Amino acid sequence: MKWDNQKGLPYTIQCQFMANDKGFGAWYLDNQAMIEEKLKLNGAVLFKQCGISTINDFNQVLDLVTKNLKPYIDGFSPRSKLQSNIYTSTEYDKSQYITLHNELSYSSNWPNKLFFCCIVPSATGGETAISDCREVLHSIPESIVAEFREKGVRYIRNIHSGKGGGPSWQETFETHDKKEVEAFCDANDIEYEWRDSEMLRLTQNRSSIIKHPVTKEEVWFNQVDQFHPSHLPNEIYETLMMLNKNVPEDLPMYGCFGDGSEIPQEYLTEIRNIADSKRVTNKWDTGDILMVDNILTSHGRMPYTGERQILVAME
Repeated sequence: MKWDNQKGLPYTIQCQFMANDKGFGAWYLDNQAMIEEKLKLNGAVLFKQCGISTINDFNQVLDLVTKNLKPYIDGFSPRSKLQSNIYTSTEYDKSQYITLHNELSYSSNWPNKLFFCCIVPSATGGETAISDCREVLHSIPESIVAEFREKGVRYIRNIHSGKGGGPSWQETFETHDKKEVEAFCDANDIEYEWRDSEMLRLTQNRSSIIKHPVTKEEVWFNQVDQFHPSHLPNEIYETLMMLNKNVPEDLPMYGCFGDGSEIPQEYLTEIRNIADSKRVTNKWDTGDILMVDNILTSHGRMPYTGERQILVAME
């Protein structure tokens, strides 16, 4: 294997293992130091033709390459837990574009790496889009960056107990025990409030710009634009506001500055446009694995047709 000096997203490796070939995990371990170097430089590594065709295959690879997989607790994306800490990548409608974001950036305990694996590629579209958060930060006007740097961001979620859209609090925290939820929130700097006995409000104040722990580079690291209802189609936004009596803090999700002040709409639009301008997509094939540095690189999903099964695990 020749390690060249590819620039940009993602660093691509043509592995060419045959279907059900068990050699990828061993090859990864033999080359782990170089893979880590490319990941920190480029932000993501795409392995083509890894010989994986089932969830069990992917699980066996993960057992070899990492011992630190995280559960998707405190997540808001609808997804199913399949095996151990392997999940479906998302279950939003296939017609929807999932905007670029860093996984669990609103949490105090985000994953450092993401492992996506393609079991069934979609007929059309369905790419896992990625974007370099270093480039995004450098492209946002300094006046906007300065305000976000000073104020930080606040994420608010109102989570139902089983009757409503999106995951319930039981699904979000993988428990039916309120005491376990409260203990998790206390340990992870999350303000919580039980409303009407069953509705749970979560408030999380976080930084919007952080430094990578290894490279020490500053990155744009937040998903407040995804939490803000302005990313929704107008008719959905207007309906939600009407149902919640025009109180944005009562929406299922809401994002604002860390001091509680509203983020100007033009800021959010510009941030989304800049992130999308840096977006890179790659066609999925069965057996491909995409490894993403979750701090250096944001990800999303393109709309698609047909069936699609992309798995994800988080380290």
